[in-house]
Amino acid sequence: MSEQIARLKVLSAGIFSLILVLGVARFSYTPLLPLMQKQAGLGVAEAGWLAGINYAGYLSGALIASLISDLVLKDRLYRIGLVVAILSTALMGMTTDVTVWALSRYFAGLASAAGMLLGTGLILNWLIRHNHRSELGIHFAGIGIGIAGCATAVAVMSHWLDWREQWFAFTVFGCLLLVPALRWLPPPDTSGVTKSGQKMEDKPPSPLFMRLFMAAYFCAGIGFVVSATFIVAIVERLPGLAGQGNLVFLAIGIGAAPACINWDLISRRIGDINALIAAAVLQIVGIVLPVAVGGLPAAIFGALLFGGTFIGMVSLVLTMAGRYYPTRPAKMMGKMTLSYGVAQIIGPIVTGWLATTLGSYNAGLYFAAAVMLVGTLLLVLLKGVEKRDAARPLAPAI
Repeated sequence: MSEQIARLKVLSAGIFSLILVLGVARFSYTPLLPLMQKQAGLGVAEAGWLAGINYAGYLSGALIASLISDLVLKDRLYRIGLVVAILSTALMGMTTDVTVWALSRYFAGLASAAGMLLGTGLILNWLIRHNHRSELGIHFAGIGIGIAGCATAVAVMSHWLDWREQWFAFTVFGCLLLVPALRWLPPPDTSGVTKSGQKMEDKPPSPLFMRLFMAAYFCAGIGFVVSATFIVAIVERLPGLAGQGNLVFLAIGIGAAPACINWDLISRRIGDINALIAAAVLQIVGIVLPVAVGGLPAAIFGALLFGGTFIGMVSLVLTMAGRYYPTRPAKMMGKMTLSYGVAQIIGPIVTGWLATTLGSYNAGLYFAAAVMLVGTLLLVLLKGVEKRDAARPLAPAI
């Protein structure tokens, strides 16, 4: 029983850390953006730059995570990252200086990488070491809860608080999340064996597998960022949907909250790569539904599908990375996230260019869906490579 309680506390620490670094520090900016534009004089161009700088911070964190092998150092940086998440949130309400806001967004990006990659790696290492299933569905529920929670909090708080006071309210909430996020994750065990005495060994995939995997994840990054960045603006401009953007953003969070647990169960049945292919196909439907069909029901159903698949793909990919490298999971997680992160820089630029050229964001969604289709085909190829790699050790015996 005590082992199950320890498992729940570790997973809860992960959930609270993700709500803090992604919900509070990173994604609260999205629903607060219109308020900051009205009340704090934030311009459209500056708003885009701040979002881009946030991605740059996250990418920097992913690069750092991919270079670190020392578990104790990862644990220290993870804990520092959670504190930085709170400081960067408080900083947003202290000024109207765009340069200071840019610094805040960069450090919020760094902090979100610390929670998402280092924290996830430490939790997966703990699960494997204590002979639990190496699945992260419960842990990643924190992302969906964070997104939905922020959208709901801003919708409620906007009746009483201005933009500055809301940033301070998020800071207080972050401090409450910090306590269990730090206390319930034990210091890392640096021995090379599990609690039952089995040796923990890395089983790296082949170079071809890694190249295809990173390319497919790059495509998933394009599919994620275009919808995540522009969905509110796209919905607001669709016929009869003005004022419904925040509702659709909330639907993404609601779809994401239980998604990772669902995809864990699906991958148990059909395998990791088959689950990734299924998620990719459903995500393509979710991306194009708002513009291909139109109307509020299609926009909300598309958002639920999108939220329920993009986070499932992230969860499956990072869990697979942890299984290949149980002794240093954040290393491969960092590499995969760099691939995903580069896509998050390219996606909005291409979408912005398409919107300027064609006069509508709709083309951006079709572009994202087309790239996701390429990613799905790469995942099908990956299945063949995985089979080939699995058969290789058997060749001499045959």
